[in-house]
Amino acid sequence: MAKLNYVFTSESVSEGHPDKVCDRISDAIVDLYLSHDPQARVAVETLATTNQVVLAGEVRGPDSIKADQLVEVARAAVKDIGYEQDGFHWQKMDVKCLVHSQSADIAVGVDAAGNKDEGAGDQGIMFGYACRETPALMPAPIYYSHAILKSLAEARHSGAAPQLGPDAKSQVTLRYVDGKPVGATAIVLSTQHAEGLSQDEVREIVRPHIVNCLPEGWMCDEANLYVNPTGRFVIGGPDGDAGLTGRKIIVDTYGGAAPHGGGAFSGKDPTKVDRSAAYAARYLAKNVVAAELAEKCTIQVSYAIGVSKPLSVYVDTHGTGAVDEDRLSQVLQQLVDLSPRGIRTHLGLNKPIYARTAAYGHFGRTPDADGGFSWEKTDLVGDLRSALL
Repeated sequence: MAKLNYVFTSESVSEGHPDKVCDRISDAIVDLYLSHDPQARVAVETLATTNQVVLAGEVRGPDSIKADQLVEVARAAVKDIGYEQDGFHWQKMDVKCLVHSQSADIAVGVDAAGNKDEGAGDQGIMFGYACRETPALMPAPIYYSHAILKSLAEARHSGAAPQLGPDAKSQVTLRYVDGKPVGATAIVLSTQHAEGLSQDEVREIVRPHIVNCLPEGWMCDEANLYVNPTGRFVIGGPDGDAGLTGRKIIVDTYGGAAPHGGGAFSGKDPTKVDRSAAYAARYLAKNVVAAELAEKCTIQVSYAIGVSKPLSVYVDTHGTGAVDEDRLSQVLQQLVDLSPRGIRTHLGLNKPIYARTAAYGHFGRTPDADGGFSWEKTDLVGDLRSALL
C-alpha cells in the first residue's frame, strides 16, 4: 500500500549552474542544425570550466555549418545566460570544437531504407509521469523548485535584482497528508551574489520570490529557510565548479518523484529516443491524468537500436485508475504511433525548439505557438474519454 503521510524533497538548478550552461550550449547547437536541416542528426556534449568550453560529439547535417559557427553559438548562449565574470566570460573564454561527422555504423542501423522504417537511435527505457499535485500536472516539489529559480532569473535579467549572479540552486521539502502536498517543511536557496553582499541581505532579496511562488500558507517557518548556508557564494558557475551536459537528468524530469530511464536529453536531436520517447511518455501520461482517467500515471516505453516499434509500453496508474491499465496501454498505442518517426511527426519535434528546454525542466511548461513544449498539450483527452469511458 502506498505511503500517504510523508515528506519529500526535490531540487532545481538555475540556467547559470555549470551543468545547465553545458545543457544550454548543447541544445543551442541542436537548434542551429535543425534550423538549417530538420532531418539533421546531432549528439553534442559540452564541458565547461574556468574560461574554457569544450564541444565534442558527432553530427550529420549541412556542410555549410562550420566549427567557428558552433563556437559562436556557445558564446551567444553564455552571453544570454549572463556570464561576464573574470573566471567565466562569454567573450574571453576559450572554446575548443571537437565535433565530427556521425559514425556510418550508427547511421546504417537507424536510417530508413527500402521497406525498413527508421529505427530508434539507441536502445533504452524512457519514462513519463503526471499527477494532480499542481496545475501543470507535475509533482509539487520539483514544480515549485523550478518556479523559485525562474522568478529569481527573471528579476536578474530585468535588472530588478542586479546583485544576484547566474548560478543558483533551490531545494523544496513538502509535507504530504493523505497523499497530497499541504505545505513546505524546509526550503534551501543558494544563489551567487555580488561581492560585499551579506547573507542576511541575500536572504531579504530572495525571500519574496520564494513566498510568491508557493501556494498561500505553504511557506516554511523562518528556522527552516536556509539561504546560502555557507554564508558566501561569489565565485560560481563553471569558474567555481566544472559543468557537463546531461548531469541534471532528475532536475530535467520529475525531481525524483517518478522513475528516469537514465538517458539525458540535451544535445540530442529528436531521432534519439532518449529525448523524443521521454517527451512522448510524458505527453501520454499527462493526457491520461487530464482526461480524469487516473490521479497519477507512470508510462514506460523501451526500444532497441535500429528497431522502429517500441518493445514494450507499460502503464501504471498507481491504484488510482478509472479504467483497465492493459486496455489503456492499447488505446494509447492506437492514438499515437510510438515509433521514432511517429513521435516526431505527432509532436512536431524536428524544429529548433530545444535551447529553451535546457533550464527549469523539460516538463510542466506551457506549449509555445512555434511548437515548443508540444508534449505538454492535452489534445488527446477527448479521444481517450471516448475510447475508454
